[in-house]
Amino acid sequence: MVVNKSNLYSRLQDLRKQIQYHNYRYYVLNDPVISDYEYDQLYAELVKIEQEHPEWVTPDSPTQRVGGLVAEKFEKVQHPLPILSLSNAFTKDEVQDWFERIVKLNERVREADFIVEPKIDGLTVVLHYQDGVFQKGATRGDGIVGEDVTANLRTIKALPLNIPVSPLSTLKVPKSLVVRGEVFITLKDFEELNRLLEEMGEKTYLNPRNTASGSLRQLDPRVTATRPLTLLTYDIVYIDDNSPKTHCELLERLHDFGFPVVESRYCANLREVFKAYDEFLERRDVLGYEADGVVIKINDISLAQQLGAVGKDPRGAIAFKYPAREVSTQLLNIGVNVGRTGVLTPYAILSPVEIGGVIVKQATLHNFDFIAQKDIRIGDIVLIKRAGDVIPYVIGPIIERRDGDEQVFEPPSTCPVCNQPVEHLEGEVAWYCVNSACPAQIVRNLEHFVSRSAMDIVGVGINLVEQFVQAGLVSDAADLYHLKKEDLLKLEGFADKKADNVLRAIANSKKQSLTRLIIGLGIRGVGEVVAADLAKRFKSLDALMSASLDELQSIEGIGPNTAQAIVDWFRQPRNREFLEKLRKVGVWPIEGDVEPEEGEQVFAGKTFVVTGSLQRFTREEVKNFIEKLGGKVTESVSRKTDYVLVGENPGSKLEKARTLNIPILDEAKFLEMAKGKG
Repeated sequence: MVVNKSNLYSRLQDLRKQIQYHNYRYYVLNDPVISDYEYDQLYAELVKIEQEHPEWVTPDSPTQRVGGLVAEKFEKVQHPLPILSLSNAFTKDEVQDWFERIVKLNERVREADFIVEPKIDGLTVVLHYQDGVFQKGATRGDGIVGEDVTANLRTIKALPLNIPVSPLSTLKVPKSLVVRGEVFITLKDFEELNRLLEEMGEKTYLNPRNTASGSLRQLDPRVTATRPLTLLTYDIVYIDDNSPKTHCELLERLHDFGFPVVESRYCANLREVFKAYDEFLERRDVLGYEADGVVIKINDISLAQQLGAVGKDPRGAIAFKYPAREVSTQLLNIGVNVGRTGVLTPYAILSPVEIGGVIVKQATLHNFDFIAQKDIRIGDIVLIKRAGDVIPYVIGPIIERRDGDEQVFEPPSTCPVCNQPVEHLEGEVAWYCVNSACPAQIVRNLEHFVSRSAMDIVGVGINLVEQFVQAGLVSDAADLYHLKKEDLLKLEGFADKKADNVLRAIANSKKQSLTRLIIGLGIRGVGEVVAADLAKRFKSLDALMSASLDELQSIEGIGPNTAQAIVDWFRQPRNREFLEKLRKVGVWPIEGDVEPEEGEQVFAGKTFVVTGSLQRFTREEVKNFIEKLGGKVTESVSRKTDYVLVGENPGSKLEKARTLNIPILDEAKFLEMAKGKG
């Protein structure tokens, strides 16, 4: 089939326009109107035509976003007008002072309105268009001359290669247009980039701003193309026709051409400017990119220009900076905390530094792998970040500032609190102290032991546990069963009734199942499901503490790390002492206490739904119990449900059961039915 060359060239032009428009919909508006498959078909067709007719390939073709030769150095670009910087204000008083100064220069400023925009923490770029086609792009440089990064800018899909982008636009295209914008990396893309680098064992980056800057200034545009750069524009440096009169109009014009435009707020006066600042500051963590303040601009472009500049700073605009979130300081030492589950967590001890109005002396270091991957050393000058109310954390070391006296940190081999050996299983990030009597773990271990999912000691929570420990009444969970009424009455907030209730709840917990006790031990990796499987398999703690690795791993769902954690826990002498104390106070359940007897299947053909927390069963236990007696358990209540078994704190299933008039059972009635008495 012979294709008319003229028609083919028209098709080429049409494909370029379509692809450019769909790039705009996808990368700028985040609102695609075709599927990825359809886009790929259009792109493949364009590539095929250009391969057949290489003489038709032009720099503005979507296929040319990635490619070109590696530059030996960047050529210099003279800006058409100075690309000015901004003076900074750090308080509302300083902004007010700026306003009063420019009012003195021109009284019209007193009635001026303003535009407020986030100050993007990226790299300023200057984009040149001729007859609507992107021709050249440069960095800001010294404000007069920048570096030619055209080939690298073409790799950024948010940047329009032709304007207007929309095929429906009737906007007149200027013969010459120069636009100012900011290249940056979103926080989400930055986290993903670092995650991929970590997986490949490569060095990660410190922050999005430096990463974006380094990526755009790569000599090889193919490297730039692998980095998730994007763009927002906010100013017209030069336009040869129909210049906008206000900044509002300018931003609207950029938007209509198809440029990605920075978010902005119109403010009728300075009072509204301060309100906009507060709103942007409050939304700082949800913008999706780093912003270190807002830019305040006089809306009337002519008035702003008449005010002139001081050095490289225009008088008609100012940057109102946010409180600092990233600062550098010296890492004096690395400390280690021990959590409830025995996890050892390193933290940075810092030379005090102010971040956002708060003096910071410590910061989190995440884990020991993080320290090794970032090569963080004691004595390093490190970069610290604090976002909102988030605990300050170390981003990484500033290696260029090392003097050779820094010391490599080694994770501890023993717990810093109890001096017992620590455990680090292969493939896991965390290091553990497996001594349940470790003083650092006592309160949290007790809190877990008495919790609803474990021994469910009603009325005993974190506050009471802390009281018991601080008063020296308990050193482990077994000591709870030695508490006496006279001990409790000495504590603040206790009277006869409360003391009786607490002691009764503790005594009642001796009747809890083996599954609940295993959960209460707090063995790493052993939750409700694994605990139920262990209880079912071994029937008693005597058998479980003698189990081998092979026996444990033969149970479905228990992997080598969990099996090793179980063996290690029972191997600890102090844990053995704790178990012996439990045995002596009568907390030593044997699996089978609630096992149904062989015989008639009293629940045959009956469907149950369970809601709330039961005293005698975990969810898995009650399901097995019902099934052994011929019944079945489903998740949702319907007209086919025969009974709803209700424990403490039931959910919406109880209301639905009442609506459908389905019989509701408490645990006592349920057990009577199981014995054939219901």
